Amino acid sequence: MDLIKKELNESKLVLEKFIEDEESLKKINEASILMVETIRKGRKIISCGNGGSMCDAMHFAEELSGKFREERKPLPAIAISDPSHITCVGNDYGFDHVFSKFMEGVGKKDDTLLAISTSGNSKNVINAAKYCKKNNINVISLTGRDGGELSSYSDIEIRVPHFGYSDRIQEIHIKVIHILILLIEKNI
Repeated sequence: MDLIKKELNESKLVLEKFIEDEESLKKINEASILMVETIRKGRKIISCGNGGSMCDAMHFAEELSGKFREERKPLPAIAISDPSHITCVGNDYGFDHVFSKFMEGVGKKDDTLLAISTSGNSKNVINAAKYCKKNNINVISLTGRDGGELSSYSDIEIRVPHFGYSDRIQEIHIKVIHILILLIEKNI
């Protein structure tokens, strides 16, 4: 029981620290506005990440293209998660290019990439963001720790400045994702 309480309390402390940072809250709002503008322009939101962050990217896209809380028309969102694409590009070009090659093929001017990396240093996510910056595709990132290299390629970075285990960062990321979806639904 002590370990369970310890884990829940640690999670609570990371969340409380994040909530107290007004700049982070402003960035969540700015990100939602940019995403709504993307959709209103007839563009799409593409999300990516590795491991648990890929699961979060998929969760984000399916809630938009399906339904979150309210009944509404599906919204244009897709996660870069197709195993055949990832293994093809990984085999032919290397794993560092699985997301950037997708963006080259599918990303268009004024689309928005939601790039998720708890360290901010995932090479494949950074390469996708670099491609976007060169091609007028917006980049919103969810990072942790010090933001890593990804922060320098982000139009809006929402950072969880936690230097412990990545799962604590991911716990905040999923809360941010749910809030983004809610704000998009309310404002579209």
